[in-house]
Amino acid sequence: MIRQRTVRSLVRATGVGLHSGTPVELCLRPAPVGTGIVFVRSDLDPPVPLPVSPQAVTDTRMASTLMVQDARHGEVRLATVEHLMSALAGLGIDNLFVDVSAPEVPILDGSASSFVYLVRSVGIVEQAAPKRFIRVLDTIEVNEGDKSARLEPYDGFRLEFSIDFGHPAIDATGQSVAFDFAEHSYARVVARARTFGFMRDVEFLRGHGLAQGGHLGNAIVMDDYRVLNEEGLRIDDEFAMHKVLDAIGDLYLIGAPILGRYVAHKSGHGLNNRLIRALLEQSEAWEWRVFDDAARPRGARALGGRLA
Repeated sequence: MIRQRTVRSLVRATGVGLHSGTPVELCLRPAPVGTGIVFVRSDLDPPVPLPVSPQAVTDTRMASTLMVQDARHGEVRLATVEHLMSALAGLGIDNLFVDVSAPEVPILDGSASSFVYLVRSVGIVEQAAPKRFIRVLDTIEVNEGDKSARLEPYDGFRLEFSIDFGHPAIDATGQSVAFDFAEHSYARVVARARTFGFMRDVEFLRGHGLAQGGHLGNAIVMDDYRVLNEEGLRIDDEFAMHKVLDAIGDLYLIGAPILGRYVAHKSGHGLNNRLIRALLEQSEAWEWRVFDDAARPRGARALGGRLA
């Protein structure tokens, strides 16, 4: 049986919010079987839980933002959850409480690798219940102009992403990438890819309350021609691979690992959220599945994650 997983013990980190610039304390805590991933705004009194779901995503400008209505605090929001969600999906974490002391998850180094390190530093434990998968049965596609995202049946979990930014530094790298959980390591191939942005957009974004905490230490930054980070890129296709990283996190907001093939062109947080909503709305297009060792499909064990 492929079992549910949580962290062995609590672990803490501190950082700043990419868009808010606010100092943030983060604490990952073990959670019981069947809890799912639950963010908690620990800075509020009393603290407010924000369980993940596609419907809880209310803002997708530059990040995926969760929102709940609270009787005492009104609208409670938590922004930039996608990098941590990506790391949890990549490591096969099913149940976790995530305490956050501000309205945004800390950006740390701009990738998911710091979150992977946090989880691995305390270890992962299997729990006494089967892991539940969402298995795609029929193709679902959403479009917005020349942007598209699609989920289709597949014996495992594979992501294929193509980008087109029309920027010299990006055009010189891989424009199309693929990642299959059965064939490659999430921590080695995906997690290190950093978020990126353009100097020409910084003034506009900061004027609208975004990118307040962004700098060369937590993002790839470009002028009109080149990458400004002295160390350059971590991997040759870092731009496209970061879009895969984001997609893994956005899709995991559905509340369970997906068995299917994701194919996207120029997709972002908004289109990814529309895709998982569209999947859930068509009950004949998916099913819940659990697997014992004899019946598991190709890739299901990899989606279980490696114990660390």
